[in-house]
Amino acid sequence: MQFLIQGDRGIWVEYLQLALTRAGYPTRIDGIFGEHTCQALKDFTGNTDVCTVNRAVWEQLKPYLTGYRMHTIEKGDTVFGLSHRYGTTEEAILVANPLIDPDDLVVDAVLAIPLGFPLVPQMVKYTSVLTQWIVEGLVVRYPFLSAGVIGKSVMGKDIHSLWIGTGEKQVFYSASYHANESITTPVLLTFAEEYAAAYAAGGNIAFSSAAREENDGQTGMGQESVDARTLFDEFRLCMVPLVNPDGVDLVNGLLNSGVYYRRAKRIADDYPSIPFPDGWKANIDGADLNLQFPAGWEMAKKIKFSQGYDKPAPRDYVGKAPLTAPESVAVYELTKENDFLLILAYHTQGEVIYWKYLDYEPARSKEIADYFGSVSGYAVEETPGASGYAGYKDWFIEEYDRPGYTVEAGMGENPLPMTQFERIYHDNKGILVGGMTQLR
Repeated sequence: MQFLIQGDRGIWVEYLQLALTRAGYPTRIDGIFGEHTCQALKDFTGNTDVCTVNRAVWEQLKPYLTGYRMHTIEKGDTVFGLSHRYGTTEEAILVANPLIDPDDLVVDAVLAIPLGFPLVPQMVKYTSVLTQWIVEGLVVRYPFLSAGVIGKSVMGKDIHSLWIGTGEKQVFYSASYHANESITTPVLLTFAEEYAAAYAAGGNIAFSSAAREENDGQTGMGQESVDARTLFDEFRLCMVPLVNPDGVDLVNGLLNSGVYYRRAKRIADDYPSIPFPDGWKANIDGADLNLQFPAGWEMAKKIKFSQGYDKPAPRDYVGKAPLTAPESVAVYELTKENDFLLILAYHTQGEVIYWKYLDYEPARSKEIADYFGSVSGYAVEETPGASGYAGYKDWFIEEYDRPGYTVEAGMGENPLPMTQFERIYHDNKGILVGGMTQLR
């Protein structure tokens, strides 16, 4: 974690401001360590002399980023009392600690205490660090979730997976293949949190269709809901929310110095028309992870080389060969090791769903795509020729003859601002639910 002083700017300051706000010392989350943030920090630490964030202060702040504390039970503790002490609920404590007897707490046993706020933030930029905190916190809050690491990035960062459900039907969702499309990461993480909370409460996952509301002319029309426990019993959902951690860290400012940063900058210097780092889509080696799969790779190479992307680049370089980028290899091997019946690969932008690869039309794939369009308001289209090869969706369809979809969320110029997140999640929740229910 980075040492911070007043006057600093950037992603670490955003995370400081997020933690302080959650801790009850609200400050504007703008990435600027100004006077207001300084005062909030002093109020939090009780130290009125200095306004710095060192390792010890980060440790104090970390529970407000991971969403939980650990508590050693003392004589006289009760679940009710602990819920009030930590600003949470009895139900949240019991869900996080399924083996305890609430009427007979064992002194010196250690409890995980979920803190009283939604874990997945919607107002800060995402990085590998924030994603790791959230995955850690989700599994602590909801121990029926499981987490794993499917591989490592070029820089050795973990590529995390989250699993939910015990059913026989496997489904796979992934996001942030492209470095400047990281708004898709909290789409999956928010869905994981909402699904887990609904399952724990014995409730439903509710969603509405923006398209149907517009057609009906009435707010609230088109509401649907699905029982979370039924989904859990029928399906096993795997999510990889951040396929490209190095690239996302570059675009969002976590990686701003060092050997890998300098190498990326040298690559970008050969493409002056692409803004740096905001225009960067590739992994840190300059390979486009969604042009790395063995489905028409030679055709993708021909197209992209003709466009001038014939060496490592901020975008659209297919690599020396298929499956030479470790991040793409990780997704490929995860897919090979499992039996996914349907996949969603999240990108931005355009509000469009691509469902087809060449002449492959897996059974029910167009029908499911049309359903996705109906619940999201997104267009359903075939992939444009210049982009229609070597993607993960393309390979999955060719290899398995099963439904696979690229979802281009949101609208605008990448990277999309986090102000779009609420609308994007609203539009896509029906797709995320439907990726399971439409397999029934």
